[in-house]
Amino acid sequence: MIIVSIDDHLIEPPNMFDAHVPERYRSVAPRLVRNGDGKDEWIFEDQVMGMVGLNAVVTWPKEQWGMNPSALAEMRPGAYDIHERVRDMNRNGVLASMCFPSMAGFSGRTFQEANDKDLSLVMLKAYNDWHIDEWCAAYPGRFIPLSLLPLWDMDAVVEELKRVAAKGARAVTMPELPHLQGYPTYQSDWWDPFFTAMCDLDVVMCLHIGQGLNAINMPDINFDEFMVLSTQVSVLAVQDLLWGPAFRKYPGLKVAFSEGGIGWIPFMLDRVDRHYENQTWTGQDFGSKKPSEVFREHSLACFIADPTSLKLHQEIGEDILAFETDYPHSDSLWPDAPEALLAQCEGAGCSDELIDKISWQNASRFCGWNAFEFIPRHEATVGALRAQSPDVDASTVTREERRARYEADPPYVLATA
Repeated sequence: MIIVSIDDHLIEPPNMFDAHVPERYRSVAPRLVRNGDGKDEWIFEDQVMGMVGLNAVVTWPKEQWGMNPSALAEMRPGAYDIHERVRDMNRNGVLASMCFPSMAGFSGRTFQEANDKDLSLVMLKAYNDWHIDEWCAAYPGRFIPLSLLPLWDMDAVVEELKRVAAKGARAVTMPELPHLQGYPTYQSDWWDPFFTAMCDLDVVMCLHIGQGLNAINMPDINFDEFMVLSTQVSVLAVQDLLWGPAFRKYPGLKVAFSEGGIGWIPFMLDRVDRHYENQTWTGQDFGSKKPSEVFREHSLACFIADPTSLKLHQEIGEDILAFETDYPHSDSLWPDAPEALLAQCEGAGCSDELIDKISWQNASRFCGWNAFEFIPRHEATVGALRAQSPDVDASTVTREERRARYEADPPYVLATA
């Protein structure tokens, strides 16, 4: 088995801006500090962004999971250390990973909502440079570069998109529902320069769940509701693109619904087709195609664990399914992602050919990424990767024990806020 995880996450290390911010801006770059409670916080302008424990719970006992603040010292080093990350990927049998931000927000919201947009652009570019030139370049062939864009300025969006694509970025991460951040919806022609550039450069647009949660506006909503309903925001995002009509206007536009799951897709496809055939008075025109066909032409459907929905792989579209491990979040399948995926696929009656599509081929093709450019296939299998790091400890470790280990030999010493 070969595994390419189309959605994982990273916790940014405190020195990430050091080599990428011009000298005159270094004093105002985002900085990671430790507060009086021993928890870590990123500070940028007047924003204070704490580290959420749920974002890096791998190997914690489940009773310690939660939205409470955390610190690098409490996390498994693979969350923030690139060398340990690769060792953890080896243990999980994962050849390559696409890593979404934490401090910057899943789509760069930290920089988009800052006051000084000129300063924000400097820091956003520095983030992209760090991600591509340090995080991804440290181990060629192990990461699919992902970038952020300065959405407040469309000219700057196109310029930065061209810049990062030239550096090797294969995807950009965008808001699911941009109107929630004060931007036009994806139905607006304001996005035309962006969509045009995305098609010209063959870059993937990633819509990661969580960025559109404000669309779920119910009284007394709790964490359980938010976390379960977050995948349904993907349904809302699809409608803007499908009927908008971005998917018809830009045949080359590619959208990955990151961590959106696949259970909503069969119902949605039936619904949009019946609606289109029945409600002709709305004036929509898909030509000779059905809306479901147009959706499949543009989409990558990313899942962690959808064993029941996977049984409908033919109805969803076998060429649009892609697997993700979500390391180091609370939904992560580490360290047994291969076993978890194989169990789902066997239960769904997937052939070996389909398993290959789901585990690596679809994601690689969609991103225009050569899985074996740097690592030959026989060295990229689950077994071969696990053999490279046989000593990785996957046992449960409490937050307190993590902190004790960290402080015995700290890789970073943070200033106190």
